[in-house]
Amino acid sequence: MGLTLAQKLIKDHLVEGEMKVGSEISLKIDQTLTQDATGTMAYLEFEAMGVDRVKTEKSVAYIDHNTLQTGFENADDHRYIQTVTKKHGIYFSRPGNGICHQVHLERFGIPGKTLIGSDSHTPTGGGICMLAMGSGGLDVAVAMGGGTYYIPMPKMTRINLTGYLKPWVSAKDVILEVLRIMSVKGGVGKIIEYGGEGVKTLTVPERATITNMGAELGATTSIFPSDEITLAFLKAQGREKDWTPIQPDDDAEYDEIIDIDLCSLTPMAACPHMPDKVKTTQEIGKIKVDQVAIGSCTNSSYADMMKVASILKGRTVCSSVSLCIAPGSKQVLNMLALNGALSDMINAGARILESACGPCIGMGQSPNSAGISLRTFNRNFEGRSGTKDAGIYLVSPEVAAASALTGYLTDPRELGEAPKVEMPEKFIVNDNMIDPPASEEEAKDIKVLRGPNIKPFPDTAPLPDEIEANAVLKVGNNITTDHIMPAGAKILPYRSNIPHLSQYCFGVCDETFPERIKKLGKGIIIGGSNYGQGSSREHAALVPLYLGVKAVITKSFARIHIANLVNAGILPFTFANEDDYDKIDQGDDLALPEIRSRIENKEEVILKNLTKNGEYPLDSSHLSDRQRAMLLCGGLLDYTRETNK
Repeated sequence: MGLTLAQKLIKDHLVEGEMKVGSEISLKIDQTLTQDATGTMAYLEFEAMGVDRVKTEKSVAYIDHNTLQTGFENADDHRYIQTVTKKHGIYFSRPGNGICHQVHLERFGIPGKTLIGSDSHTPTGGGICMLAMGSGGLDVAVAMGGGTYYIPMPKMTRINLTGYLKPWVSAKDVILEVLRIMSVKGGVGKIIEYGGEGVKTLTVPERATITNMGAELGATTSIFPSDEITLAFLKAQGREKDWTPIQPDDDAEYDEIIDIDLCSLTPMAACPHMPDKVKTTQEIGKIKVDQVAIGSCTNSSYADMMKVASILKGRTVCSSVSLCIAPGSKQVLNMLALNGALSDMINAGARILESACGPCIGMGQSPNSAGISLRTFNRNFEGRSGTKDAGIYLVSPEVAAASALTGYLTDPRELGEAPKVEMPEKFIVNDNMIDPPASEEEAKDIKVLRGPNIKPFPDTAPLPDEIEANAVLKVGNNITTDHIMPAGAKILPYRSNIPHLSQYCFGVCDETFPERIKKLGKGIIIGGSNYGQGSSREHAALVPLYLGVKAVITKSFARIHIANLVNAGILPFTFANEDDYDKIDQGDDLALPEIRSRIENKEEVILKNLTKNGEYPLDSSHLSDRQRAMLLCGGLLDYTRETNK
């Protein structure tokens, strides 16, 4: 039996385990990336390991999330990251150089290599055939220190593309169609692999848009082949030497095959408040629009920006619409400035933002109260924009630009002939905003600078013999990391200050949660299906750890979040019988008797409801032997220290 694309890359990087679906495997990691919202904690964790120099082929730190400097906190964190990376062998992409996934695709990504990043949209790298996965910052720190990355061996899903995209239909519509078919939890435990004749019609930026939003499926990652189109992109970046042709074997077998005819697609949108609530623009109708935001790591490429500029040229944005545009990198912004496209955007009335994540993570540009905002981003979770009652729709750049002109959700096909944008034969390459690390000799004299906002890692402790705690919070299905630990301009500057962050934990669900658990001293969280979907942010585990959460018991988990819980030393269980979820109320007193011995000996875990005198079996079969050992120690940091003695 032949191998799929992903299986080939996994086989080439396999360190431990067997390529048997569901079993734990460990992979050698070639490259890592961090961004500033998660990077500060990742580098604090790296320093705690006592490793002098990174051991990866390439590690890059990007400043792209916390670029709004309304106080000293973000600037201090940037200074810390710049000095700690210089000292330890990591490249540093300065503020203004661009969004991590866009820049990494342009300047560092290599077909066939493994990449993990402390950002859930790291699978963008799959657009050039990388095995690129989002992970918690602690996992990135371990990989930088030479450790391997552990995942359950995924199933393989092939999405077979035929035909070609018609005018005004884009790659964003492709991934929205995949989300409509599979849902936000349909990719859990899977790698999504794209193939078929239709693949040859898609450019690398289009492929990257699709793999980027594969994160919203809950997938381990998404991947395209490395072919002549990949070569053309790398050659235009002056990096043709990095190209390797990679295709799946003709007799590769997949666990699931989905067929999509590109010719059949029409402009679509994801409706509030979930990326899989997908309808065509015609089905939704001409709703009034208050704001349009174009950019993010999903749709800020040169090609996307050129399409937008062509649509806006010679026209004026509707007076009732606020249009903001954020090119994805300095390279893109510079090319737009030199060819006149930037002027076309400005003349039309667009507000040009810096090359950063910005509104996508609530860092400015929040919509008006109860406003309707069309965004070319990847997530439309409730409250993520910074306006809790806003209605956020995810759309293509074409739909966004057309709607900005009319003032209502518009099918861009109404505008007539679609703009034709060709990929450039040569991009402008200027890496002057990427600082290389110091040599080992120079590094000895570098002082790492820390601001007062940087606080220590939360206290951890070995797993006790038993746990008794209150069901301090009960939540429903599809709880995201934005529910657990919100983003936004008021909160993100404190990503290196867990005590301060704690006052916002679960604020979207229950503003009283932080105060209640602090009074209790500890607690257990009860959740529904797909708990922890969304971002890779480990703060959604570290802040609950700080507050005293001892266990999270759900119907099911998202992949990255369950790994982050284990890394933090928080017990993650699922109900053996999902109906038992309904038998527990918030406020019930619960117990996990003999929990240490049951974890250690792989015995069935029983949850006792002391309030209702009930007992419920829990499933811990998803925990590997390594994860059990980590939980016994109190988390990954303690486990690493223990095993390195």
